[in-house]
Amino acid sequence: MFLPMKAYVYVSLKKSVLDPQGKTIHGALKKMGYRGIDDLRQGKYFEISLDASLSREDAHAEVERIAREVLTNPVIEEYRFTLEG
Repeated sequence: MFLPMKAYVYVSLKKSVLDPQGKTIHGALKKMGYRGIDDLRQGKYFEISLDASLSREDAHAEVERIAREVLTNPVIEEYRFTLEG
């Protein structure tokens, strides 16, 4: 029997894609007096609880597929994820 796992998926815009929301937040922070911030980019974060019946290898493959096919737009976004449990 396998232990339940959680996947933590981070999605961000590719470096070559402009990030107007990140630029807006960066500008706001500067106006508010925050210092030392050279750049800021925004992204998305997902937590996925996985069924305990999945092996670690199957969980990795399934999360990879979900991230690639559903959670990101591969033209403008990239992703990374970790598994715990």
